[in-house]
Amino acid sequence: MSDVAVLPSPLTLPAMISAAGEQASWRFLEFFTVNIRNENTRAAYSVAARAFLHWCEENGMSELAHVKPIHVAAYIEQLRDKMAAPSIKQHLACIRMLFDWLVTGQVVPSNPAHAVRGPRHSVRKGSTTVMSSQETTDFLKSIDTSHVVGLRDRAFIAVMVYTFARVSAVASLKVEDYFPLKKRWWLRLQEKGGKVNEMGCHHKLEQYLDEYIAAAGIGEDKKSPLFRAAIGRTKKLSDRPMSRVDGWYMVRRRAADAGIEAAIGNHSFRAIGITDYMDNGGDITIAQRMAGHEDISTTRLYDRRNDDIDFGEIERVGI
Repeated sequence: MSDVAVLPSPLTLPAMISAAGEQASWRFLEFFTVNIRNENTRAAYSVAARAFLHWCEENGMSELAHVKPIHVAAYIEQLRDKMAAPSIKQHLACIRMLFDWLVTGQVVPSNPAHAVRGPRHSVRKGSTTVMSSQETTDFLKSIDTSHVVGLRDRAFIAVMVYTFARVSAVASLKVEDYFPLKKRWWLRLQEKGGKVNEMGCHHKLEQYLDEYIAAAGIGEDKKSPLFRAAIGRTKKLSDRPMSRVDGWYMVRRRAADAGIEAAIGNHSFRAIGITDYMDNGGDITIAQRMAGHEDISTTRLYDRRNDDIDFGEIERVGI
């Protein structure tokens, strides 16, 4: 079978890439499959790259070589009416990386995005919606645990709260990743960049996981997914692992059931856990290590203890 025969249909590729030939098609596909390992980044960059190339086609550019810095700048400028600064910067980063990849693959002679500047963006506090410690406790207690799906949901959320883990790391856990060591139980979390983060379990988290695993009957099936997707509304579990999207829908559904109006999501529990840890005398450098952050400034964005202080200061206005 020739290389051409195993290439995906041109319909799966942007027209500008298909028109540039087989080498460009391979290079475009390899950018996502070889160059980008993180699943979430791959999905976001796929959307960004296709959106830009489609915009180029709509604006009269039929070949990759026709794309100039002025075109990239114009595209970034028109995104200002549609997206927030962080999203625009992500799109620009994708375009730069994609064209760098095409340049090194000898598909195009230069990178038109190299000199284009994105919008300025600086944050001192994260924008993720969070709840208080008491609200989070009440939320966990509100989950109906009379069946295995409720036990699963409570345990899934608790892992994010007590370990500061990203939802993708929680969804990818295997049964064997919950293991005993030194008379306590631990979780082995696969975080971004291939990092393995082994975290000791809070005693409440141990309880939630033990109750869920016992009800699910999966304790001996070590290689299987720890958190399994539900079968419709049967309150039974399948053999399929939960995805981060499944986790998001589950959290939104549980929040609605609990009457929570705030737009909490998976990331909220990471911020809630870090904030509560710091509020109880935790060390920011340890929180950084627990969360798997490269830079401590990122961890500080999740520490939302000053939210109430800021609001209290606002109320000092006596008009």
